[in-house]
Amino acid sequence: MRRFSFSDPGFSAAFAAFVDERRETPEEVDAAVRDVVAAVRAEGMAALLRFARQFDKVEIDESNIRVSTEEIEAGAAECPVQVREAIAFAAHRIAAYHARQRPADMAFKDEAGVELGWRWTALEAVGIYVPGGRAAYPSTVLMNALPAKVAGVERIAMVTPPGRLQPAVLAAAKEAGVTEIWRVGGAQAVAALAYGAGPIKPVDKIVGPGNAYVTAAKRRVYGTVGIDALAGPSEIVVVADSANRPDWIAADLLSQAEHDPAAQSILITDDEAFASAVEAAVQEQLATLTTGADAAASWRDHGAVVIAPLDQAPALVDLIAPEHVEFAMESPERLSDQVRHAGAIFLGRVTPEAIGDYVAGSNHVLPTSRAARFSSGLSLYDFIKRTSIVKCDAASFAVLGPHTVALADAEGLPAHARSAAIRLGQSS
Repeated sequence: MRRFSFSDPGFSAAFAAFVDERRETPEEVDAAVRDVVAAVRAEGMAALLRFARQFDKVEIDESNIRVSTEEIEAGAAECPVQVREAIAFAAHRIAAYHARQRPADMAFKDEAGVELGWRWTALEAVGIYVPGGRAAYPSTVLMNALPAKVAGVERIAMVTPPGRLQPAVLAAAKEAGVTEIWRVGGAQAVAALAYGAGPIKPVDKIVGPGNAYVTAAKRRVYGTVGIDALAGPSEIVVVADSANRPDWIAADLLSQAEHDPAAQSILITDDEAFASAVEAAVQEQLATLTTGADAAASWRDHGAVVIAPLDQAPALVDLIAPEHVEFAMESPERLSDQVRHAGAIFLGRVTPEAIGDYVAGSNHVLPTSRAARFSSGLSLYDFIKRTSIVKCDAASFAVLGPHTVALADAEGLPAHARSAAIRLGQSS
């Protein structure tokens, strides 16, 4: 963990260098993924089964690579009642939040008499990657499947590494209406969704988080299919004044640090004594976390405490462009409204980022690695597309046609010009 003080002469350069440090995929990962993707594209199911033996150390075949409806039902039934209730509670809120994002179709006639507009249609098929390594992630199922379902996507294919599927994951799949689940993970799962493999039919878009191999595979298949984003390690910035409880803020910082040794947690505060109290609370809590090894590595290698006037916090947040930012203070909007670059903003002392991960209703699939400068979190818009509509009658075409001819001629495209000129009774 590093400390930075806004009052130090070299603060700007030192902090900018810290923000720019790489936590991304090494080149050797991309090289390995290239070969895996190529093999699945060429060999299909045979490659998937081979990689399951090689990477996952399991034997599967075409008869059991798909999770049956009976397995989904039985697994969901094993999920503890309180977890099923929480899944249903979260699912309702997530679906309601994303339903409000639905845009309207539009049709209008402009001043030239041209009928213009647009309409929105859902994607036909979407693939969802659900990690199966460090923990069970029912929230990943809900956050990815429910916006697609609300959007009207007809086919949702879920892939997850082979092995015992956690009851909570199956309960979430059942709650979200996902019935197509395949026991395949890693880069090979991404390739199967993109190109197809035996009974696994191609999709139009792939969403969901994964490790460095999954991310590299999504980068490789982009263009053949759409993707949500190239996810990096988790990030959180907490802007807090000294009126907070240090143990609350420490827990918030560790909520992201426990995801991955490469995750990043940053505290911005104007009080050095409070910062020291938070640092002490972090160490105390690390000793009790079952995820303490990863969290400790993240805090040690990528954590930071910034001592700065709180009115400087929005500019610092924009420089970081984090996945998550909390403003733990009274009247947080005074500062948060100045922030341009953040995946999600959490306001007030009793709004920890963790509720956004699970039950607030907003999506927890968010831009990382400073991508909040140019992209947004997953939403209904990731599962719909817009088609433009244009209709001219003879009168409106007479207004638009001559300008079309002039521009097409200027661009040296005679067939474009002719397609308008011929309707005007002109030669071109």
